Amino acid sequence: MIGTGPSIQLARVFGIRIGASPSWFVVLFVFIYVVSDWFHSELGGSVTEAYIVAVCAVMLFFVSLVLHELGHALMARRLGIGISGIDLWFFGGVAKMTRDTDSAATEFKVAAAGPAVTLVIVGICIALSALVSQGAALDAMRFARDTEVSPTLALLGFLGSINVFLFVFNLVPAFPLDGGRLARALIWKITGDRHRATRISGRIGEWFGYVLIGFGVFLIARDSLVNGLWIAVLGWFIAQAARAAVVSTAFTERLDGVTVADIMDDEPVSMPATTTVAQAQDEYFLRYRWDWFAVVDEHGRFVGVVRDGRVDEEMVAGRPALAVAEIVEADDAERWRVRDDRPLESLLGDERLRDRGALMAVDSDGVLRGIVTIEQVRRALTAALPQRLA
Repeated sequence: MIGTGPSIQLARVFGIRIGASPSWFVVLFVFIYVVSDWFHSELGGSVTEAYIVAVCAVMLFFVSLVLHELGHALMARRLGIGISGIDLWFFGGVAKMTRDTDSAATEFKVAAAGPAVTLVIVGICIALSALVSQGAALDAMRFARDTEVSPTLALLGFLGSINVFLFVFNLVPAFPLDGGRLARALIWKITGDRHRATRISGRIGEWFGYVLIGFGVFLIARDSLVNGLWIAVLGWFIAQAARAAVVSTAFTERLDGVTVADIMDDEPVSMPATTTVAQAQDEYFLRYRWDWFAVVDEHGRFVGVVRDGRVDEEMVAGRPALAVAEIVEADDAERWRVRDDRPLESLLGDERLRDRGALMAVDSDGVLRGIVTIEQVRRALTAALPQRLA
């Protein structure tokens, strides 16, 4: 939904890191406290029973949020967009993509995947509620007073109801909600202009956020402090995220036409795969004093990197004639690559570039054409953009 800060890893699912920001833990305990009181009033019985049901219900709700974000993440990954992780935070979750979508169709598919998963979860809850309540599933989800509600049915009813709310709320055509991204995709498809689509959906997101803030203030004035404060803060976050998207669009619009090839070092120092460990140490690491070098095959294709520590290990082990092709980090080569025709703006949020400090610019055949560093991106933003604005 909206961006987050640092997070604590909770698990890995399909190789995707699942994390949670510190604010999530606060919400978790507050949510359990509020929901346990509600379950006690609905079920009667003991406070302990209500608390246990509340814990199960809240944890399953957050599982459903993770599944929702996994829908986005797996669809993005299927379409060739990297996923650096999923974070739970104060108001929900976010699947963090390594780059933005590059077409209206891709944007639509990625945005629609999350709500589709939520809809499936609602269907499962209704089906299980019907099974448990012998057909009175909708009455159970509404907690009708003439319907006897067991703890299991109450849990399913809560989970189904809150996911219905999540589904409907997320489909509001206000960026950065999923509905806003779907609207962005449709406008993008109609106009052919991604920036215009982002501006329109972002403006809607801003106004929607302000409406939520106003509604929250109204609730506070009506002595509903907790609900009003929660809605007002949510509205503020949505408005700020939408505003940031609009401002970012005004900025990235000025980068149109600038690619990796325009800013990269097109004469990179690379190491042939046939280079021996002794040559690598003498002619590269001792000469340039770098921590790693790109390795290319006989056709100039990038195959991975070799690091000074591994070269030192092989020298100590008495294997100076070993070719660096034997010790190159080929398994991680894909995460080092970036196409030389990729737009510069797509690198602004690339976590690979941030973490590694540089990426290998290759052409469509995988041939190494240059190296782009985070410093080059920074210089391009501070030096090239003013010239384009002139």
